[in-house]
Amino acid sequence: MPVTGAVIVSTPQHVALADVRKGIAMFQMESINIPVLGLIENMSYFTPEELPDNKYYIFGNQGAQYLAEDLGIPVLGEIPLVQSIREAGDVGRPAALQENSVIAKIYDETTRKMIESLVDRNKNMPATEAVKITTMAGCAPKK
Repeated sequence: MPVTGAVIVSTPQHVALADVRKGIAMFQMESINIPVLGLIENMSYFTPEELPDNKYYIFGNQGAQYLAEDLGIPVLGEIPLVQSIREAGDVGRPAALQENSVIAKIYDETTRKMIESLVDRNKNMPATEAVKITTMAGCAPKK
């Protein structure tokens, strides 16, 4: 199946970003060659509901931004650590559907940036070819 691009999600911690760097390198391998559309920083900061103007960077600050700048890819969004996201997920209702909320606006903006990156990718690059499996080595069942 051809893959148009990858969106990478990470937390801002150094260890997580080191794994992200390896994942991006994998997508950029000549044999894979899948464009990275951008990076989303999850759990970017914490804002208590009762103090909506406060941001606490529990897992570090701007880790995804620094990595994105270093690798020349865009940051598509910063998703905060918010209890309502977890609660919505627990009941199967996407947090982005929390109409007229700060969270919905953050998801809308992140989605808009992702679509812009995809449109830009499609204008400036040829379609991605399907990755072809050329060997079955390692795929045989064990006896």
